[in-house]
Amino acid sequence: MRRCPECDHWEPAGAHGCARCAGLVDEIVEEGWREFLEREFGTSRPPDERVIAEMVADEPDKHPWRVVDAAYDRLTCPECGGRLSRGPAGCAPCELANGFRYSAIEIDRPAVPPGNEHALRVNVAVTRRPYGKGISESEVLLRRLSLPILLEGRLPTRAQAQATKALANSGATEAELAALIYGEWGGA
Repeated sequence: MRRCPECDHWEPAGAHGCARCAGLVDEIVEEGWREFLEREFGTSRPPDERVIAEMVADEPDKHPWRVVDAAYDRLTCPECGGRLSRGPAGCAPCELANGFRYSAIEIDRPAVPPGNEHALRVNVAVTRRPYGKGISESEVLLRRLSLPILLEGRLPTRAQAQATKALANSGATEAELAALIYGEWGGA
């Protein structure tokens, strides 16, 4: 893990307050998109990228989650005008797309425990859309602080995850949560 030179969080745990960390979270998705385009179309920037994004969005259950999330980023919501699935809570098309994102394929990376990719996907989704319906501030804090550990290929045990969530729900500070996540989960 590496400290962000701009916010001093473990990268990318400083997202949303830190533009650099937010960009690193987006890069998790963008890297998957570029790999998909190279593999399927032989280029990382085809001229009909929007058409490809529409195709992926029409069948999210046939593509890896990073590809689906990146496709939504390339489409405009007809209701709110933002990136599809990232609009405000209550925007019906964005809420629908946000739900469909979870039908995408999860493939654990090599040498990570089973379930790491699912945890990474959920944490990325919450960190990229912290204002989503039913997402509390403590949930956003927990999800973004967990990203560095998950990116390193670690995964908390069920007991660790439940204890950390209970601590977050009880109003723990960022420092208290960070100490638990980066200490007990096997981080820095």
